[in-house]
Order: sequence, then C-alpha cells, then structure tokens
Amino acid sequence: MGEDGQNVIIINGNPYAFEPGETILEVARRHDIDIPTLCHLKGAPPTGACRVCVVEVEGAASLMASCATPAGSGMAVHTETPKVVAARRQVLDLMLASGNHNCTIRQPDEADWTAQQLKVMQEDQAEELCPVWGDCRLQELAFRYQVTAKRYDPAKTLYPQELANPFIVRDFSRCIRCGRCIQACNEVQVNNAINFGFRGAALKIVAAGDRPLRNSDCVFCGECVQACPVGALVEKDTRYRVRPWETTRTRTTCSYCGVGCQLDLHVADGRVVRVTGAEDVAPNYGSLCVKGRFGYDFIHSPERLTTPLVRDGNHLREATWDEALDRVATGFKAIRERDGADAIGVLCSARITNEENYLLNKLARAALGTNNIDHCARL
Repeated sequence: MGEDGQNVIIINGNPYAFEPGETILEVARRHDIDIPTLCHLKGAPPTGACRVCVVEVEGAASLMASCATPAGSGMAVHTETPKVVAARRQVLDLMLASGNHNCTIRQPDEADWTAQQLKVMQEDQAEELCPVWGDCRLQELAFRYQVTAKRYDPAKTLYPQELANPFIVRDFSRCIRCGRCIQACNEVQVNNAINFGFRGAALKIVAAGDRPLRNSDCVFCGECVQACPVGALVEKDTRYRVRPWETTRTRTTCSYCGVGCQLDLHVADGRVVRVTGAEDVAPNYGSLCVKGRFGYDFIHSPERLTTPLVRDGNHLREATWDEALDRVATGFKAIRERDGADAIGVLCSARITNEENYLLNKLARAALGTNNIDHCARL
C-alpha cells in the first residue's frame, strides 16, 4: 500500500497505482506498457492458455501469466528479462511448428522450407503464402522475437479445411488452440455454437458434435473470425484475394438497423472487400451481426438502381432526382386535396437507422399532416 493509501505495483522499476482485482496485464496496458498476448480477449475471463504474456515477478518460483495474475501491492514485475524472452521464444517456436504456418519467418533451411511450402500449397489449393500474411499476430510476434522454428518438426495436418459454409473458412491446420474464438462466441456473443473437442494432440474447435458450422447453432456473426489471431478463421470471399496493405479503412455506421453499430470498411480499388467491427467504440465494441459483417455485396451489384425511375403510362424511364421528387410531392398533394391527409399512410422499418425513421416521422406528421405511420417487419 502506498503512502497515500493506494495499491501500488512496480513494473520495470516504475510504480503504478492499480484498483483491486486488476491483473498485471490490465495495469500494464493502462500505462502503455507493452506485454504481448495471443489468447487474451478483452471483455472475457482470462485463461492464461498461450503463456506468451508471461512476466517475471520477484520472489515467484516461476514465470507468471500476466493476463491471469492479479496485481499485488508492492509486487515487482519485469516484462522483458532474458528469462521472459526465452520463454516467449519457446512458446512461439512450438506454435509455428504446430501446423501450416508458412509465413516467411518459418525458415529452418531451404530444403525443409521448400517441402513445407509444397505441403501447404497442396492442402490450401493455393500457391500463395498464408491468407493472413501481414495480418497475423503469431507472425508479428515471431518477427519481434526472431523465432524461425528451427527447433521442432512441423506437425502433421489432422483435420481438413472446412469450406462448406458460405461465409467462413475453418483451417484447422493453422489453429493454435488459443480459445479466443470460443470466448468470442460463448462469452461475448453468447451464441454457444463452438467449443473445444477431443483431447491431447487431437484437440480441435468443434461445433454441435463436430458438425460443419452450417449444420450447427452458428449464426455467422463472424465474431470468431475477428477474434482469431492467426489464419485459422478467414472470411471466405476475401481469402487470398486481397492483402491488408492493399486496403484503406473507412469508419462508418451500419445501416441495416437502428442500433448504430460502428464498422470499418476495408476498401481496395474503390470496392468494399471486407467489413470489420470497430473495436473500443460504442455501441457494439467490435461485434457485428451476419448482415453487418457479410452483407455488403449489394454495394457493387450491377442490378442496383443508381438513377431514379418515374412511370410514364406502363413504362419506367430514368429521371433526375428533382423530377422524381417533384412527381412524388405532386402526387401526395393531389391525394391530400382530394381525399384528405388521412388517406395517406407511411410505412417505415425497424431495419433502417433511427435517423431515417425520425425523418419519415417528420415527413408524415409535419409535411403530409397524417398520423398514419407504422412499420412493416418485411421492409
């Protein structure tokens, strides 16, 4: 306890106040001290499964997982000692050898590298490096700690890729069993569609008795994809088609309903190629539904109307916005003068934004003079 009554922890020689119940990792991140993680998922209980976040605590018999170790008053913590770095390097070495992690960091020697690449290319049915190359937390940490996977032989592929569902590719050969996808599904989204199955070396993320996702309780919200730190879960439409450095991000509001979820549009060559939830921003904090995450193909559909159409007799023709709006206003005015405002009704929808519904309400009551406004669930 500090002189002012605060709980104080010492990290890398500097004192920091903390609240009871905070972990070492939470205190460190709050003070911009970098401790790497793989299995830790913000908003979910810590598991300490990956051991990448280990730190050295003076007086402790072994290294401690910072994500699961409560901060203690007077505790002295070191985040990058030689012992800590060696432990992280060994963990990363094991993970790189656990499957088809064919990123450029994995280079035991030229012959083994070529054999590994040919094996992965055959199983992936693709001639490129890992689909999340450049956007993989495991690769990032391997570069950071200069791990080249020379110590262990690569593991055999036990389970084939699951390509049957429409939105997500499940690549079990790249899964590091960190459990982030399970926590995202069960504790963030509370869909309870996936969990660990089997034991030992055969451990696998399974859905509904090891059935494909499309035959399970999965609602394809994609929360697991966004939580996955490696290439085990990838959006089907973007796999091998675009790399992260080829896109720019634009923050916007989802327009599928009135919740107002914040999302990032990943744009390449003027086209939206991917959507992710904006993390650390209300109201969704990274979460999206299946429509918000995957329902963007319509944006570039050749069948999408881009010009107003007005009817002349039995035919529709293209018109300017001014002409179309004048035609609508003239029609409403004629109906109101002939039959009264109660002859007009307005249908809005729960599947548009609150702002759009508000504007429809003002149009109906203030401009048209009718209280006949309702919503249609099918709109």
